[in-house]
Amino acid sequence: MTVREVITRLQDRSNPRNVEAMAGYGIASTKALGVPLEVLRSMAREIGHDHRLALGLWTTGILDARILAAFVDEPARVTGVQMDRWAAGFDSWAVCDGVCLHLFVKTPHAHGKARLWSSDKREFVRRAGFTLMACLAVHDKRAPDSRFERFFPLIIRTATDERNFVKKAVNWALRQIGKRNRRLNKHAIRVGERIRRLDSGSARWIASDALRELRSPAVQKRVKR
Repeated sequence: MTVREVITRLQDRSNPRNVEAMAGYGIASTKALGVPLEVLRSMAREIGHDHRLALGLWTTGILDARILAAFVDEPARVTGVQMDRWAAGFDSWAVCDGVCLHLFVKTPHAHGKARLWSSDKREFVRRAGFTLMACLAVHDKRAPDSRFERFFPLIIRTATDERNFVKKAVNWALRQIGKRNRRLNKHAIRVGERIRRLDSGSARWIASDALRELRSPAVQKRVKR
């Protein structure tokens, strides 16, 4: 299937009402078709994995095509250069999180990019760094605790970033790492307490929200198993 054929199919399934609704969720919609996610998933299953097609879909700049690109790309063929290029093109949390969750987390570069991007000044690149941390905490079952403990200083350092999409990703990373097991839960709670003492509204929100979940009976029961 060619890029032109895929775009034609996406246009046939476009939904202007979905595009309008996206704005209410803080999703950039200047080049969006409003194709439902379940349709994108269905198309991805039909297409299968195709690295070249994924690269072509990304260059269109269309939000729906870019999320589809994350579904159909081949993680083993994704390079660090490609990841940097795509991250530089993130213009909404939807594309950022979708690409990180469905593609980048599956690459061997994920841990390194999480650390690197966490210090990037661009809002959605920095968000991608912490989104990757959160995704890795859930999906990288074999990684030792030490790999996630290396993220804690980065979380503390960035907790004072007041930008909405950054602080939410920092909070997400802290919560997901802290739910991984009992040891990381205790460490994440200590980190949360440290963040709460910072002179920053963003830091206080991150800490308060994360500590509430990390100390909840449901999470404590889960990590003690």
